[in-house]
Amino acid sequence: MAYRTVNPFTNETLATFPDLTDAELAQKLDCAQATYRQWSKQPFSARAAIVGRAAQLLRQNNDHYARLLTLEMGKLYRESLAEVELSADILQYYADHAEEFLAPQKLTEKSGRGDNAMLISQPLGIVFAIEPWNFPYYQLARVVGPQFMAGNVVVVKHASNVPQSAAAFEQLFRDAGAPEGLYTNLYATRDQLGEIIADDRVIGVALTGSEGAGAIVAAQAGKALKKTTMELGGSDAFIVLDDADMEKAVKWAVWGRMNNGGQCCVASKRIIVADAIADEFLDRFETALARLVPGDPMDEKTGVPPLSSQAAADQLNDQVALAVKHGAIAIRVGEAPPETGAFVQTTILTGVTPENPVFHQELFGPVAMFFRVHDDEEAIQLANDNPYGLGGSVFTRDTARGVRVAEQIETGMVYINHPTWTTCDLPFGGVKRSGFGRELSSLGIQEFVNKKLIDVVPIDAAP
Repeated sequence: MAYRTVNPFTNETLATFPDLTDAELAQKLDCAQATYRQWSKQPFSARAAIVGRAAQLLRQNNDHYARLLTLEMGKLYRESLAEVELSADILQYYADHAEEFLAPQKLTEKSGRGDNAMLISQPLGIVFAIEPWNFPYYQLARVVGPQFMAGNVVVVKHASNVPQSAAAFEQLFRDAGAPEGLYTNLYATRDQLGEIIADDRVIGVALTGSEGAGAIVAAQAGKALKKTTMELGGSDAFIVLDDADMEKAVKWAVWGRMNNGGQCCVASKRIIVADAIADEFLDRFETALARLVPGDPMDEKTGVPPLSSQAAADQLNDQVALAVKHGAIAIRVGEAPPETGAFVQTTILTGVTPENPVFHQELFGPVAMFFRVHDDEEAIQLANDNPYGLGGSVFTRDTARGVRVAEQIETGMVYINHPTWTTCDLPFGGVKRSGFGRELSSLGIQEFVNKKLIDVVPIDAAP
């Protein structure tokens, strides 16, 4: 898998890590299973002490953790700090609320046999997490926070380009007092992934990643009859209706497209604007984007960081070239980026028709597609003309109108007057080719637990 740290700002290889051996994998799975047997019996208070301590350590050492993110995947340092804080928030949220979310539920029977049925939530075993590079801690926190509090243990295969961030999160839980085997980082090979999924002690797989990776892992898990949650790609529509607050809509369009260098599954990738205001919006959008300076992600003045890798930059540039080849217009915005590093010029694509191969693709980086529509119905139709269904947003001064539009968009999430984003207490997930299952909120902790019915029935009750 070539686990290595390559600084995307310089393209310099800084560290490499060996693949896991088969013997090491067997030992780590044995350890994880042994830990599960003990951890699953711990009260919520004991679990919360460790998960909450991990959140505290993240906040206390935020600079250390943030610098690793910027070093390995090029994230702006200020955004790295924000990710560390968000990850701590998620861990603390589940430490505080898991017992409430998983409390036994009394059920009312209508059969006349009594009133002694209840639904309890029990842990299941080892959850296998396969996670991407774009939010190296946040993606982990939103799996391990709920799973640890539910009584499960987690083994993790992280992205091969963030091996130090992966190791740092494992060390975080050691420092928080976690038993060996509660959190296990695996520098696994591709062949080993299938072995892990098939292992009888692994009860499910949580994957965040590409559509292709999701299809492969879901097939392997299905063959092994294992439950999965899949958070895959997205091509979120950012709809601006004709009554929107222009200044604020432009501000949020820039943030929605450029946050995390544009490398976000819920980034505002398709800007859809009502004809009546489209010219003014495009002019303001271009002007605002041009103010973002490309450069060193550690520099506070930088607004456009490198992409996560040179391969990612090459792929995005190839997509822009393909769009132009099929009739799109590429508006290059702002300063040219540095020649060294995994940079892509900030770009707005206009004139992208449904016949253009890029029309249905996800653009992962500082490239936005811009569309004009006549009315709300056309905006909805365009938003839904996409294989993905993750998030979306609608900008309007009439929130009731915005909600009516949002209800007709085929995604798992829609925000009114804000780009799609994430918080601890709101569910996150999509439909269509964006995957299935939910993370975060009370829903996220329910995915890998046994919802067991216990019914005390009078011995002479009729069947």
